Amino acid sequence: MRTILDVTIVLFDDGLSSTAIMPAEIFFSAGALWNSLHSRPAAPEFRVRAVSVTGRAVRSPYSIGLLPVGGIDDVERTDIIIVPTSGMEIDAKLIENSPLIPWLRRHHAQGAHVVGVCMGAAYLAEAGLLDGRIGTTHWALAEEFARRWPAVNWRTEMFVTEDSRLLCSGGVCGSMDVSLYLVEKLCGHEIAVQCAKALLLPMPRILQSGYAVVPVSRAHDDARIREVEAYLQANYARDISTADLAARVGMGARTLARHFKSATGHMPAAYVQALRITAAKAMLERDGTPVQTISAAVGYEDVAFFRALFKRATGMTPAQYRAHFAPLAVRGGPVYDAA
Repeated sequence: MRTILDVTIVLFDDGLSSTAIMPAEIFFSAGALWNSLHSRPAAPEFRVRAVSVTGRAVRSPYSIGLLPVGGIDDVERTDIIIVPTSGMEIDAKLIENSPLIPWLRRHHAQGAHVVGVCMGAAYLAEAGLLDGRIGTTHWALAEEFARRWPAVNWRTEMFVTEDSRLLCSGGVCGSMDVSLYLVEKLCGHEIAVQCAKALLLPMPRILQSGYAVVPVSRAHDDARIREVEAYLQANYARDISTADLAARVGMGARTLARHFKSATGHMPAAYVQALRITAAKAMLERDGTPVQTISAAVGYEDVAFFRALFKRATGMTPAQYRAHFAPLAVRGGPVYDAA
């Protein structure tokens, strides 16, 4: 007899509804929609239910209401728990939804897979479930989460992480990635591919680093290092030695390197590399300039080296990055009849 797994989606006030609805639709469709589209009997792999902390209806910030079938205390057991986003006021939301914390601990101890989508990872971290384990969240929350929960090994370059039945995903669409990841893990690759094809979704992404808009440097008060940064930002495409930089501000090369790393978090060479990748991303987003031209413009004459460096930094090749983020006219917009 087939085992159908139970999925419980937690609904929150003020959350982004898609981070709850997308997982619900993916798990609901797995094993069912593909078969239906091919006139075969549905063979669902999951039972999906939605609950809220109190059992009452919830409302998104854009007036979409969602009605759960009950509250979290009505759930005796489940195989998977999805914790979506619940608004950006983290302190207020953790207090408002505090009954969720012991509930998550209990169900994880009973064997459930617990998933935190985007900001939802905060609940797993607050419960202590991620202590000493890896997790991820949206890249923009990386520093705050690392400060709040330093015992967690945050890997915010990742879209999906898994450690001891604790899964996290970064960003709103990360709810899609982590859901399909679990479908593949628990039901096999064929079911996951069928589900993705039926819903016209890509298979799970791994890295979110290509989507991040992360400052090259952190804030600091070292005036001489700020002067060096300004010079590098204006001249990143040139080959500039640490000795030349040090001479500009009256420091020795080793002293500059030490002060620069302390102030910015990077050695000068890594800082320049980050500037060049940031500039290349902007060029790829803007138009169809050849990759070789972009490579030379940011300071790399060896285009193969640039491509490898870009992929290591972003998780995508330059061509893949352009396909994601360039204007429609560059990527190729939808085909339509202008007449």
